[in-house]
Amino acid sequence: MNEQSITLKKKPNLGRRIGDELKHNFVLYLMAIPVIVYFVLFVYLPMYGLIIAFKDYKPFNRMGQGGIWGSPWADMYGFANFIRFFKSPLFWPVLKNTLYISFLTLIFSFPAPIIFALMLNEIKNLKYKKVIQTITYLPHFISMVVICSMVIRFFQTDGIMTALVDVLGGSKQNYMINADAYRPIYIGSGIWQGIGWSSIIYISALSSIDQELYEAAVIDGAGKWKQVVHITIPGILSTIVILLIMNVGQMLSVGYEKTILLQNSNTAEVARVISSYTYDLTFGTEGGGGEFAYSSAIGIFQSVVNIIFLTIANTISKKITNSGLF
Repeated sequence: MNEQSITLKKKPNLGRRIGDELKHNFVLYLMAIPVIVYFVLFVYLPMYGLIIAFKDYKPFNRMGQGGIWGSPWADMYGFANFIRFFKSPLFWPVLKNTLYISFLTLIFSFPAPIIFALMLNEIKNLKYKKVIQTITYLPHFISMVVICSMVIRFFQTDGIMTALVDVLGGSKQNYMINADAYRPIYIGSGIWQGIGWSSIIYISALSSIDQELYEAAVIDGAGKWKQVVHITIPGILSTIVILLIMNVGQMLSVGYEKTILLQNSNTAEVARVISSYTYDLTFGTEGGGGEFAYSSAIGIFQSVVNIIFLTIANTISKKITNSGLF
């Protein structure tokens, strides 16, 4: 073909392309505006306030002094609040408790919705299946305050779960003031509350598996167990890996709400985690409250460690399974 016969169409400039894109997908971009505004206002703009972690922060006073820029730096390099946390006598206890609870959650709570989804997948009666799903989804929509109130009532001396433990040979006591029982109660109640809702994504992944694979397996003489091992689990493995990486990336992000609602003076030693500790520093009686700069420094430490865990988990996953978040 002669070069002169080839006509190169001039590529429109960037402004023209952006204008065409907005014109063709105007409705989609319009729908995205509330989400963008939300993230800008409540996710990105608050990052500006992280500066106080490196300062001896004091709120504005009547003289107009203080504030983020008006407060002096914590020290020459701005790391005084971090050093204070590392030297604090509570550093290792809260870090140990946080990692311990996160590890137990990963071991017991993470596989629970997977197993539940696999069991639901084997139920052929749709009516019965929907009833089970509805019942297991309900706790997710109940307020955390109500959930914790129920848990406390269940495990008191005359509670229903205490009575069950007594029937099974255990002692009848108020387990909510038993430090040894706190973590099993915390993890168990979390499984009860989230197993149904967390299984939705696995049920969705199971529905995308080609049913012809099961038919071929039956013809080859494979039983239910072999079908699960060689077809079902490999079919949802990528979903499991992604969610596992995300869970590992939240190892230090144990929520403060449930911890504060369930703990008491008898269980505080094993219940206090980083998030509840920073809550007490900011709004409670720990350190007199109002420790905004100190708690911000702890929050940054928490986020950095989570990022490290996430990166390590993602790297290992990519080497072993060739799949990851990034």
